[in-house]
Amino acid sequence: MILVSLARYYRRLATQNDDVGNPKVPPYGFSEEKIGWILVLDKEGRLQDAVPNLTADKKPQPKLMSVPRPEKRTSGVKPNFLWDKTAYALGVEANKNKVQAKTEPVMPSEKTFEAFRQYHLDVLQHEQDEGLQALYRFLQHWQPAQFADYPCLSETPDANVVFALDKPSALIHKREAAQTLWAGRLKSDEAKQGLCLISGEEAPIARLHPAIKGVFGGQSSGGSIISFNKESFASFGKEQGANAPVSEVSAFAYTTALNYLLRRENGHCLTIGDASTVFWAEAADSETAAAAEDFFADIMTPPDDEQQSQKVFGILEQIAKGRPLQEIAPDLSPDTRFYILGLAPNAARISIRFWLDTTFGQLAVNMARYRQDLKIEPPAWRGKDPSVWRILLETTPKRKGADGRLKKSDSKDIPPQLAGEYMRSILTGRPYPKTMLSRMIGRIRSDGHITGLRVAVIKAVLNRNNLHTQEISMEVNSQKDNIKLPVGLNKDETDIPYRLGRLFAVLEVAQASALGNLNATVRDKFYGSASTSPQYVFPRLLENYNNHIAVLRKGRGAEWVKKPKSTANWLEREVGEILQEFFSDKPFPRHLSLEEQGRFVVGYYHQKYTKQKEAPEDIGSALNNESDAEEIEESQGE
Repeated sequence: MILVSLARYYRRLATQNDDVGNPKVPPYGFSEEKIGWILVLDKEGRLQDAVPNLTADKKPQPKLMSVPRPEKRTSGVKPNFLWDKTAYALGVEANKNKVQAKTEPVMPSEKTFEAFRQYHLDVLQHEQDEGLQALYRFLQHWQPAQFADYPCLSETPDANVVFALDKPSALIHKREAAQTLWAGRLKSDEAKQGLCLISGEEAPIARLHPAIKGVFGGQSSGGSIISFNKESFASFGKEQGANAPVSEVSAFAYTTALNYLLRRENGHCLTIGDASTVFWAEAADSETAAAAEDFFADIMTPPDDEQQSQKVFGILEQIAKGRPLQEIAPDLSPDTRFYILGLAPNAARISIRFWLDTTFGQLAVNMARYRQDLKIEPPAWRGKDPSVWRILLETTPKRKGADGRLKKSDSKDIPPQLAGEYMRSILTGRPYPKTMLSRMIGRIRSDGHITGLRVAVIKAVLNRNNLHTQEISMEVNSQKDNIKLPVGLNKDETDIPYRLGRLFAVLEVAQASALGNLNATVRDKFYGSASTSPQYVFPRLLENYNNHIAVLRKGRGAEWVKKPKSTANWLEREVGEILQEFFSDKPFPRHLSLEEQGRFVVGYYHQKYTKQKEAPEDIGSALNNESDAEEIEESQGE
């Protein structure tokens, strides 16, 4: 299904042009490659000039150009037709010796240039076209040692080059005679006929499929989805592509479409964890398909324009309320077929992380549900919604630099499998991976950063997976109740882990109100043990809490506490209201499971960061003066 869908997508692209009028994808037998230089020849084959073919970026890069498809160089020396890198086309490559200057070109093995020269001399010797004859004469007389005689070539080593006649725009490989010659060479007498698994037609079977380039972390030379390089992969004595017969035309179609999707500038590729995620749509017309693709891209990577971002997520809000997609956005059809493919590198092969074939209407519902899952009060972020990439970064350690500020999270710390599993859950509406819960809770315990986004993900996982079953280990019996964690603070929620989290937050505020800023707070010292072994920790914490209340009762406290006694009264009311669920026959639980630890931190977040009308102003001042307040706000931003 993946290859069939990609082949159909190629046929759609083949009928379209880009913004400057060029075809979006090359025709059969051609490939878009990065060409750095155009070597201009005269009719006698003399080199006249080397013209750069680079972008206008701050760091210029070679432009893409449609050229005869390259040979797949898994091993050995194989020249390309009418173009190649300088090691083949000129016999020169950049100096890779670290001792010598890298800018000084060196002569590589003679095999590459001689292979390029002999290949073209054999192919072009009977051609009458003046462009092909110019290249023929050039290769007859060119010697790699001549490189130094042409200052215009000083920046060409290691670049891909093409040839032109008289002027840069008159490319030799685009001449009619060259195209005819190449078309004839594409017909291989060695290719075996067979039934193509993609088209269902009898056709020449591709022995090797074209390389797929652009997969994040993959080899620069490209990789393959289908390849057989060991006898253990083969069956019934078949070799290479014959084990999974795909015609040469179909192999070209699906790889060309995938290479197009993997180019970041085309707007169809996202990097999530180690997976390059590409997406495309099929609809009755190209405009409807493009609208679906643009909408999905805006969801996954929210636009910087606030108005556009609000429009996109406003549509998801309406979908979550049950309104039909076409009623909200007439340009989006719920029947549009939508495909999402996650690819990850695996040596020379490419692994399929996930594959989704669904309707856009169902996908929009799943995305709306995902956004609802993440809702939490107070809000966990400011501005545009966080991308999936931003959420995955929350599973990585938060480290401080020498200046005491948080360092940027390292994407290398994101577990590869987790990224694919989490993305699959979002797209399909299935339960989230339990690993996401354990990673978030483990990070909170290890680095101590209880960010709103981490808590929002924990709440989402618990609610969707229905893992929030209260299991409290006691000497006599255990109580099990199914609950749904609230979006915001719910003082009526009787779930014990949720209440314990609330209690821990109040005890922390009591300490800050009585003693002010400390090098090590209650949370720094006791969060890990309080969220896992409450029976051992909370009696001690309540003793310290009584001491803190006594300080406030005496009219003392932190410098920002203006009314210590009022603050003490509010704290005692909060603690009393929370503790009413704990009677003599219901002591603090000995141990909290992973799911219960998740409910604990949600209760903690709700209690600590929710502004309560009845709370004195001193409580808000205590929160604002805590050492980690700014870090939490900063980490919540996109």
